[in-house]
Formats: sequence, C-alpha cells, structure tokens
Amino acid sequence: MRRAARTMMAVLGLAMLPAVLPVPAAHAMGLAEAYNSQTDKDFRQGLQIRLAWTGDYDGAFDGVIGPRSLRAIRDFQARHGMEPDGVITDGMLRRLVDKSDAIQNSLGVSLVDDAATGARILVPFGRVIDSGRTDVGNLWRAEDGRVEMETVRIADTGQTLRGLFDVLKVETDTRSVSGAEFAGTWFRVEGKESGRSYVMRFAASGSDGHDLRGFSVSYDPAVGQEMRPYVAVASELFEPFAGDPRAPLLASRDDKPFTTMMARQRNLDAPSDRRFAMAYADPSQPNYFAIPPIGESAIEKDPSDVAFDMAGSGFAVSKDGWVLTNAHVVKACRSVLVSGHGRAVEKVVDEANDLALVKISGRFDNPLRVSVTKPRLGEDILALGFPLRSILADSLNVTRGNVSSLLGLMNDPRYLQISAPVQPGNSGGPLVDLAGRVVGVVTAKLNAVAIADATGDIPQSINFAIRPDTVTTFLDKNGVDYLTADPKAELVSVPDATAKVKDSVLPVLCLDDE
Repeated sequence: MRRAARTMMAVLGLAMLPAVLPVPAAHAMGLAEAYNSQTDKDFRQGLQIRLAWTGDYDGAFDGVIGPRSLRAIRDFQARHGMEPDGVITDGMLRRLVDKSDAIQNSLGVSLVDDAATGARILVPFGRVIDSGRTDVGNLWRAEDGRVEMETVRIADTGQTLRGLFDVLKVETDTRSVSGAEFAGTWFRVEGKESGRSYVMRFAASGSDGHDLRGFSVSYDPAVGQEMRPYVAVASELFEPFAGDPRAPLLASRDDKPFTTMMARQRNLDAPSDRRFAMAYADPSQPNYFAIPPIGESAIEKDPSDVAFDMAGSGFAVSKDGWVLTNAHVVKACRSVLVSGHGRAVEKVVDEANDLALVKISGRFDNPLRVSVTKPRLGEDILALGFPLRSILADSLNVTRGNVSSLLGLMNDPRYLQISAPVQPGNSGGPLVDLAGRVVGVVTAKLNAVAIADATGDIPQSINFAIRPDTVTTFLDKNGVDYLTADPKAELVSVPDATAKVKDSVLPVLCLDDE
C-alpha cells in the first residue's frame, strides 16, 4: 500500500507556524528556546524534514530545535541569499516549502508498506521500479542500475542486531566503511562498495531481539547529489515494525512458531506436484519451500540470465575438482553452479549427515586440508562463507568464535557446537582453526529450532558444524582424494589464517534450470 509521503511528514505549510517570532524577542530568549516553547512539535519535525530534503540538515527528526537544526536554518538562508540569522520568516518558509516540494516531486517519493518485511519505507518511484521479492525482503532498482534499494527481514535465525552490526561494520576488499553507529535498538552503516555509495539501517524488536528488519540503499556517484538528501530522509522515516509481514519470509512446515527457514516464497497456490528444497533443517524433520516447476513462473526471463533459488557456500577438497558443501544446499537443485567454475558435472548427496559433493570440470591448485583430529574444546575457529548475498558484499565473509561443545544437540556425535555467528548462506562453508585446517563444515541452526519450539525461547550463539571425522568418513566412502592437515601446523593470526584458505572457499548456487 502506497501513501503520499507528505501524509506522514507533517507538511510544513505557512499556517503551521503559530506566529513568526519577532527578531528581538527571539534573540532575547534564545532562538532554540523560542522555537521549542512557542511552536508545536509537528511544525518543528516538519521543519527538520524539509531542511533534510534541501540537504541542509542531517540528524534525527525529533522535533527538538538545537544547534544542528539552527545551523541548518542558517545554511539554508545563506544559500538562498537571506540573512543567516536563524530567524524563520514568511519568506524563508515559502522558499523552503517550494524547494523541498520540488525535490520530493522530482524523486516521486511515496511511503510503502512492504508486505514482505512489515516495514514502512520511503521509495523514490521516480528513480526506481519494484523488482519484486528477494530471499529476505523486496527489491527496487533503477532501470539504468544507478540506484538500488532493498528491504530485509532476518528472523528466527539466532542472529542478533549486534552480531549483524559487527559483520557489516568490517571493511572488505571491495567495501569501505565511512560511518558505523550502533544505538542499542538500531544501527546504521555507510560507505562505498565498488565505487558506489551505500547506506544500511537495521533495527531489532521482539522479546528476544531476534526479529531484525532493515533496508539498504546504494547508488552511483552520478546521482549522488539527489540521492544523498533522499537517503537522509528515508533513513529517519524508516519504520521497521510498522506491521506484520503479510506473506512471511520465514515459512514454517507446520504450526510450530520457530520451525522456520529463509526461503523465497513463490506461487503459494502452485499445484501439488511442485518440487521442494530443504533449508537449514534437521534432515530427519525437514522444512520445505516450494520451487515452481520450470515454465510456471509468471516472470519472463532473459534466456541469458542465470537465476538461482538459494545459495550456500562450499570449499575445494581435492585437486581433481570436488567441492564439499551441505546436502540441504544442493539436494533439490536441477543444476548447481560453483561460482567462478561453472556448472557442476556430478553431485553426491548424503542427507543423513547433511553433506554433499559437487564436481567441477576443472581442477583446484590448493584444496583445503582436512584435520584428522577433532578441535579442542574452547579452540578459536573461523567460519567462512558467503552469507546474505543480497545485502552483504559478494566477497568472502569471515566470523570468529570458539568451539563451545564437541557434541551437537542431544549429544549428537556428528556435530560441533560453535559460537561463531552464521547467517543464511554460510551453510556448507568450512570451519577452520588458526592453522587453516578444516575442522568442520558449517551447517547453521539445525535442531536449535526444536528447542525454540518446545520452550518458546531461541538459544543465542548456538550454531553447529559437522565434525571432521564425519567429513572424512563421507569423503573416504566416495573415494575423494582429499589432503589431510598437519596436526602440528603452527597457529597464526586471523588475517593470516584467512589468507591461507580464502581462495578455496566458493559460493554454491542452486539453479532453477538444467
């Protein structure tokens, strides 16, 4: 549902100012005190919003006139040939309304209640078109690609606001961070990625703080002048919890509230013979999302496009082209793409242990070496992969943690419990120690959702990886010529350990075609 942006913005008409303050009185009592005591809050908020549209104000729309708001008033006055004394006059108000209206009209802004996430967001429809659902929200994109914005919802994954902030505030080879602010219940990160400016804002809600909603905007430098004011306004007007998602991204297999998964839901009324794929589930109690059979999609696709239904991670385990990942990442795929290496030519799946092998037609120079021993309790480990590809950079993501337990839930000997944060898309990535040895395969939440179903409380920092002995048994069974790691290898720093393994960690994409 779209509504005119001005409905929310406390439109700043001339009648909204009770009386233009006389200059002497205003200076006698202080401009800030005069505005805060003699005007209503709606007017002051409207003033801040309009000054943000003109590019003069960058701050909270709290309706409190302080030094930042006064400076914005003076800057606007100075830029438009007025006396920069901070005193609001009829002439200044008329000019401010005209200028801010012109900017809003040129961008075609409207407030949108996003059904995918439940958030309310200001969308510049004069620059972008609705490109539809993503794995985690909704996407709007300019036809020329210069502007892209996306809503995001991450829920029931165990991810925390602080954990997501800690991931996003870290610079990568392609993404710089020029600002990162964490305010307890929300955060904002901004910078540049591949030459484009970006801003991301997220907030948390719910009794356990695990319902995260946010949005991201990225834009080309060529449109920076008009997009910067828009981003300032949209960030402050963003209402992450304006409503409930009407078509939840996190769909459950039954009525259990926490048995959920990250999946793009399409064609809910599809025939009963549709295909299914599994995501972040205990193989004995799978959750499913539907993938419509080829030909049923309502969207006409360019034959040259490669579309994927879900993504995970994997890593090279042999020189002759074998990549190890999770069974739930590739099990239901019509074909599998290993990023940078083309489509897989062979696939082997072990559903019971949630492991899979896919083979490329080429070779790997430096496959990762697998540990022949279990890691020690409390040992430092790194989880590597490509999580949340729609909002994070496509470059490799690394998180650090410890081995919390040498057994999985209910003392399952196939798994390790780890504290390293993992997100959707991490599945199938390697868990390595500080010597670069593979000590597990990340497999996300697994049965932790069952605890939440039973208790109503989502455990925190409880993630799981498949143990190395389970991995080597699977590789031996399938005749993979993998390399074993030196148990006496020297431990190094996190950057050095990452550098040793990063080139062998790969995105694994589940394709919707053959």
